[in-house]
Amino acid sequence: MTDSSGSDPQTWSLLPGSERRPAPGARAAARDLGGDERVEATLVLRRPAEPDAEGDVMTPAAFAERYAASEQDVDAVRSALGPLGVEVLSVHRPSRRVRVGGTVAAMQRAFGTSLRAVTSAAPDGGRIEHRERTGPLQVPAPLDGVVTAVLGLDDRPQARTQSRVASAAVGVSYTPLQLGTLYDFPEGTDGSGRTVAIVELGGGFAQSDLDAYFQGLGIASPTVTAVPVDGGDNVPGGDPNGADGEVLLDIEVVGALAPAADVLVYFAPNTDAGFLDAVADAAHATPTPVAISISWGQSEDEWTAQARTALDDAIRDAAVLGVTVTAAAGDNGSSDGATDGSPHADFPASSPHALACGGTSLRATGGTVQSETVWNDGAQGGATGGGVSRAFPLPSWQRSADVPAAPAAGGGRGVPDVAGDADPETGYQVLIDGKQTVIGGTSAVAPLWAALTARLAQALDAPLGLLQPKLYGAPDAFRDITVGDNGAYRARAGWDACTGLGSPRGTALLAALRQQPTAPAASD
Repeated sequence: MTDSSGSDPQTWSLLPGSERRPAPGARAAARDLGGDERVEATLVLRRPAEPDAEGDVMTPAAFAERYAASEQDVDAVRSALGPLGVEVLSVHRPSRRVRVGGTVAAMQRAFGTSLRAVTSAAPDGGRIEHRERTGPLQVPAPLDGVVTAVLGLDDRPQARTQSRVASAAVGVSYTPLQLGTLYDFPEGTDGSGRTVAIVELGGGFAQSDLDAYFQGLGIASPTVTAVPVDGGDNVPGGDPNGADGEVLLDIEVVGALAPAADVLVYFAPNTDAGFLDAVADAAHATPTPVAISISWGQSEDEWTAQARTALDDAIRDAAVLGVTVTAAAGDNGSSDGATDGSPHADFPASSPHALACGGTSLRATGGTVQSETVWNDGAQGGATGGGVSRAFPLPSWQRSADVPAAPAAGGGRGVPDVAGDADPETGYQVLIDGKQTVIGGTSAVAPLWAALTARLAQALDAPLGLLQPKLYGAPDAFRDITVGDNGAYRARAGWDACTGLGSPRGTALLAALRQQPTAPAASD
């Protein structure tokens, strides 16, 4: 590795887990990347110690004191990258992130890669232009072991929405308020005094839509604030059947079911760096949210190992801070959209630190559930994701759940943990870009569980953090779903890889949690 003068100022080390496959269907773009074009990336630094997500909830100050990146490591980044033309733009030591920027030429030199402009297949089926890199990355030798991830050099779309618009002939649909009644959300709770964060990787909302929607429900509009991340922003009106539909679905479900909670919507670019930065910014915000809802994801295999580890670590940080992260399990059945004939789990739902949310088909009459089965409308209509992780081992709290055998060494975490109505044909009545619409998908289940978490935390007057160990000890708090399949897996009594433990019985869940020790935030 040499600089532009031909000298060899230092050696480089391979960055483990950074191997990147070509983007799907990549073709050279009509333009070339100029060497002077500006590129930004997020570096993740090593942990000084490993936090225990199942331990006591920590305050942000106590967390930072124990787990923040060291000043010495940050200084090492500046010293190693500065002479190569890479500038440190911002540092967030508690989440161990360093944002850096430089020209294409400088970033290629610093990280031992080659960037090119390509078009590739987008998650929505179209094509999109972006930067691409393939193969592994390198870091200057002084940063070997210090930098654990370099994200954002390749800015291909990293995730897809997990929502589906119902057919025109849909005959059954519900407002979120009706679902809150059917799932027996605890009376006397509304999320007051709590904050729910929502992660979005595109789209936007208009306040006029929210005002009209909540007025139609007969309730006040919640306080909703857009938070930009890495240049992302609230940009409504572009795609009512895609990103806008996702954003408004998430907000309207949370706002209806936890109407007194503050709602913060983090808008980030749909890249591995943007996804990580949105989750980390939300987890480390003041005040700390009680829940982060994530309705975007992608098959585990479509992530680099470094990005998957970095995002899982950010979700673990959230749990230690008392945040429950709810994540949609996917809308493409047990294959998760892969075409190799094998089951695949969706990430970040497959993170053992996220509450993975699967989907059901729900039919009710007069406020009473008549039937609830696994959501599976076939290849074209979608089906709940679920399966067994290839990347994350079986957590301790799933050891008695009879999770199927792991498909790969090192895997074993079963997905999902919980479920809720997700079938578009029994979907959610929402308002998207001024149009009354019915939407389903596991995208709707993540905000439903985030809202329930806010109400449970309010009733208990304590954050819940990593909720799964408590849930797996409370089977009576769920409606067990025993009918249906998502392709490779069938529903059964108890936990299954379609709907997890089942759909919530909110009041029973609150009673079960009251019988278990809660972890109030630690004092500084």
